[in-house]
Amino acid sequence: MNQSAQPHSEPETTPFARSAPRVEIREGQAWAISGWLGVLVVAACIAAVVVLDQHSVGVIVVVPIVVGIVILASLVIVQPGETRVVRFFGSYVGTVRRTGLSWILPLSDRRKVSIRVRNFETNHLKVNDADGNPVEIASIVVWQVADTSRALYAVEDYLNFVRVQAESALRHVATTHPYDDPTDNGLSLRGSTDIVAVELAQEVAQRVAIAGVEIVEVRISHLAYAPEIAQAMLRRQQANAVVAARSRIVDGAVGMVEMALARLSERGIVDLDEERKAAMVSNLMVVLCGDQPASPVVNTGTLYS
Repeated sequence: MNQSAQPHSEPETTPFARSAPRVEIREGQAWAISGWLGVLVVAACIAAVVVLDQHSVGVIVVVPIVVGIVILASLVIVQPGETRVVRFFGSYVGTVRRTGLSWILPLSDRRKVSIRVRNFETNHLKVNDADGNPVEIASIVVWQVADTSRALYAVEDYLNFVRVQAESALRHVATTHPYDDPTDNGLSLRGSTDIVAVELAQEVAQRVAIAGVEIVEVRISHLAYAPEIAQAMLRRQQANAVVAARSRIVDGAVGMVEMALARLSERGIVDLDEERKAAMVSNLMVVLCGDQPASPVVNTGTLYS
């Protein structure tokens, strides 16, 4: 009996980044009151212990001791520019941002997260620009933590995460633009530093947003051709500069010759035929465009000899 072959169906796949689970968490405010109130409660517990001990109450004296120890362990000092992320038996309950002495939820642990502005310089990366030329590039990234909960729980190590993503974004931006644009009309790494810096800052900000980090500024700190092609590119730049200078000199010389012929004809100083005009133009162009000063030859005879 013949059996019809069933077509093999390929399993449906989805992009890995979209199918991977992520920690969806947002920063909230933790319960916290003035720590000096907790200090008063601890002082009251100490007084109660003294009074109960004098009356030989016995086991009851343990109660104010335990209460005082629990409250004392719940006091936390937060300095300016720092926060405390509070976790209660594995659950995130909020972040303490108020500075000074605070009394937080008892029996909870807390982790210090700085919200000060930080900066670092990436490594000198060797990448190929849009024209395929190897270049060395580095940048300075200024950043700060905006969401403390995501910085701790959304990524493994937010400090290393920011550094790696900044270098990855720098590589991507460097490969999309040429190092230099000879026409000065397009976007290049060397000629459009401010525009490239803004584009780089946006690229880094998108990559580190998952970690609750905000980018303040990104600036290119080092940009150069790789050593193996630096000399060749330097000669090319020098050649471009020489060509641009020669073009400027020729334009100026043509204008001066044109003005000289027009003035001579206008004032009627001398009447030149086309052949003599061509000779005069040739002599003036040689004098004006030459690298060395001209050595004039005085003609004491007739103009046509």
